[in-house]
Amino acid sequence: MTTDADSHVRRLWRHRGTSLPTPRRGPPQQLDLDEIVAVGISIADTSGLAAVSTRAVAARFDKTAMALYPYVGTKDNLLALMQDQASAMPSWPDAATSLADALRAWASALFEVYLAHPWLTERPWSQASQGPHEQDWLERLLGILASWDVPADRRATAVTMLYATVRATAATAAAYGQLDDRGAAEWVAVASATRALVPDLTARYPLSTSLAPVTPDWRDSPRAAVAAAVHLLAVGLTLGA
Repeated sequence: MTTDADSHVRRLWRHRGTSLPTPRRGPPQQLDLDEIVAVGISIADTSGLAAVSTRAVAARFDKTAMALYPYVGTKDNLLALMQDQASAMPSWPDAATSLADALRAWASALFEVYLAHPWLTERPWSQASQGPHEQDWLERLLGILASWDVPADRRATAVTMLYATVRATAATAAAYGQLDDRGAAEWVAVASATRALVPDLTARYPLSTSLAPVTPDWRDSPRAAVAAAVHLLAVGLTLGA
């Protein structure tokens, strides 16, 4: 007997060797799973993850939410399918001359995926899709660490640090992208008011108020921070190895 988990895994890995579950009764299927997932991704990209529902996706096909169930399962199943599909790993040249270069290429590629689909950073790690595209990223990263002889006992920590850094900086970059001139002006106004009303601010917090920015343009800071963080991590991974 096929379980819900079996059906979901078949859908996730449908292009990597599994076959889609087929209903035993009812009318022949009229929709395409790839098209359904693409519509869900489009809605999330345009209107945010909260706008995605089986009802909203089904409406694009002039169907009811219930009619979508045989194709994707529950809403959670649909979100997982969207998450994995949107995480498809692009190709990039594997011509790194150092561990830092290789990790920077990996991190930059994932950063761009998150920028293209900002809602991916809203999906917690506890809801990893366990699909092939997400698995590709982890396998590629572990392959980099192995090929540059990073000690095995440091790899899990490195994976956590890299994923966390890329997700956090990409989420910040997406938020910056949504900040209009008014929002930026309000932020500057609060900063100016703070310095005016708390004249000894620099004396109270000498280290934080004198911290040099990663880059002159604050909008570029998340991307620059990724590169800088990867470099620091690469140095740490090779110390005493």
